[in-house]
Amino acid sequence: MYAVIRTGGKQYRVAPGDVLKIESVPSGSPSIEFSDVLAVSGEPGSLAKPATAKVTAEVLGNSRGDKVLVFHFKRKKQYKKLQGHRQNFTEVRIKAIVADGVTYSAK
Repeated sequence: MYAVIRTGGKQYRVAPGDVLKIESVPSGSPSIEFSDVLAVSGEPGSLAKPATAKVTAEVLGNSRGDKVLVFHFKRKKQYKKLQGHRQNFTEVRIKAIVADGVTYSAK
């Protein structure tokens, strides 16, 4: 059982019990709900767009990713520029997927 959700401009394939890093979500509550569900697979080999679906998850924490170095260089011009970037993210654990009244939860 899995679902495809959209959050932070990206799409994620999630199943109950999965831990994933999503774009930073400003949430003070310990749980979060994703209502933008694109597709749900109830049994193997089938994928459908449900009429009503939501995915609930618990927030494990907020952190920052690894540093990515951006290096600009122009040869023969004595031009070098180095810049670093660390992206914020929120780590969540998927608790349950509810699609058309059927609930799939982690074991």
